[in-house]
Amino acid sequence: MRTIVFSSQTYDRDSFLGAACPSGIELHFQPARLSLDTAALADGHEVVCAFINDDLSAPVLERLTVGGTRLIALRSAGFNHVDLIAAKRLGLSVVRVPAYSPHAVAEHAVALILALNRRLHRAYNRTREGDFSLHGLTGFDLVGKTVGIVGTGQIGATFAKIMHGFGCQLLAYDPYPNPEVVALGARYLSLPELLAQSRIISLHCPLNEHSKHLINRDSLAHMQTGAMLINTGRGGLVDTPALIDALKDGQLGYLGLDVYEEEAQIFFEDRSDLPLQDDVLARLLTFPNVIITAHQAFLTHEALGAIAATTLHNIATWAAGAPQNQVEG
Repeated sequence: MRTIVFSSQTYDRDSFLGAACPSGIELHFQPARLSLDTAALADGHEVVCAFINDDLSAPVLERLTVGGTRLIALRSAGFNHVDLIAAKRLGLSVVRVPAYSPHAVAEHAVALILALNRRLHRAYNRTREGDFSLHGLTGFDLVGKTVGIVGTGQIGATFAKIMHGFGCQLLAYDPYPNPEVVALGARYLSLPELLAQSRIISLHCPLNEHSKHLINRDSLAHMQTGAMLINTGRGGLVDTPALIDALKDGQLGYLGLDVYEEEAQIFFEDRSDLPLQDDVLARLLTFPNVIITAHQAFLTHEALGAIAATTLHNIATWAAGAPQNQVEG
């Protein structure tokens, strides 16, 4: 079962080669991002293993099919980047990793909260330059603060447990309330109510037609002045240009992003020697109360191991005629 792993980094290779690989699966690692221009690299491979920023639009899927591909094995939980209608039409199966380590993403969200609140990024740079003053570094106690959680699946529920441990008051928004989150004392509210009452808002919902730009100019206006917004979900959950105006007028006091709507051509690459062409991202990076990480929330040894193991299992069960974790179009 020839399998090409697109957008593969060193840590992908290490995690896949370190996992127990079922017999019959032959892995080929390709650092290039999957696109119409690179789809020909998959010729002769029955399985294409893709990541979140790979292009799985109809034209790319059609080209993959011509080359003999029959399975798209996503090494991610999200599948909004896959044209499932086209995949079904072409007879392509799609499988995913529904869960790998909710702790990895939840803990990264908490890390962003702590770093923003206590200005750790500014303090680090300051002391490295010999400046040991404390002005501008005052934070606030998390205990007793109201935290709004948008999306309470596995990651959102794990995040809720951590913030409950800090002594925070929990609010939640999700069409399907999670009993585990309710047991922590969280109250489920409408999104406008949650935004209005929360000092900190963290996004943990999937990206779909209903959640795209869930945070926009109108929803930002519902927030408390000086609120903190954290997004470790998907970049498209947020109307990014609207964030700039909210930061400029002080409506948004802190912003932590691990995802960005236009990240596909930027993240996962070293571009330190190149001018940043994305004006919106460049503007965000100028704010002292903004921390942006390059989609690294999933990046723990445990999560990478689970992703590799589940992906290989998905390929093996599909080959055996009993596919698991299949995405239906």
